[in-house]
Amino acid sequence: MNQRYPVPAVAVHTVQDTIKRSLFIAYLAHAPCPDSAREFIDSIRTRHADATHNCWAFMCGAPGDTARVGMSDDGEPHGTAGRPMLNVLLHGGVGEIAVVVTRYFGGTKLGTGGLVRAYGGMVSLGLESLPVREKIFPAHLNIIMEYTHVTVFKRLIEEHEAVVTHEEYAADAGFTITLPQENVAALRQALTELTNGTVLIDKAGEPA
Repeated sequence: MNQRYPVPAVAVHTVQDTIKRSLFIAYLAHAPCPDSAREFIDSIRTRHADATHNCWAFMCGAPGDTARVGMSDDGEPHGTAGRPMLNVLLHGGVGEIAVVVTRYFGGTKLGTGGLVRAYGGMVSLGLESLPVREKIFPAHLNIIMEYTHVTVFKRLIEEHEAVVTHEEYAADAGFTITLPQENVAALRQALTELTNGTVLIDKAGEPA
């Protein structure tokens, strides 16, 4: 499983284009689960209740993950809207994303090939300018060590993208840290080597 990947960084991102007199508006949003995707889709459909079509697709997982996906042609010929939109999402490199493409028909038919290019192209256009942030799956660890190792320990955790969320000094030095899940094994090994195996490391609960 991917331990980190880009997701939309804004509530809703919008782009639009006019293709053979039809107005196309693409709305892209963060959708970590199918319920959030459907809520977003319903909001756009309500907003554009007068539109000719509100076609949509979503992918609620890492880029390319097909476990939780959905799509709809919303009255366009079968396979000309939802499927090409989903295909672009699956290969777009962004995870947890939903898109609605609203169409106001301008009087000129596009044909099936034209529709596929238009709907897929609108999603591509939206992805090109979509602000993203990196989603990281965190791990939380409790660490206890002798005081002589603390200075080097604090340098090590920076190298492994970890931050201290709590520290306590008693007979030994104790820390709670948060770091990316994929860095846990390497940090464990580094701390074991640093302390000659005397460090105590266990999983901590997620900070409140």
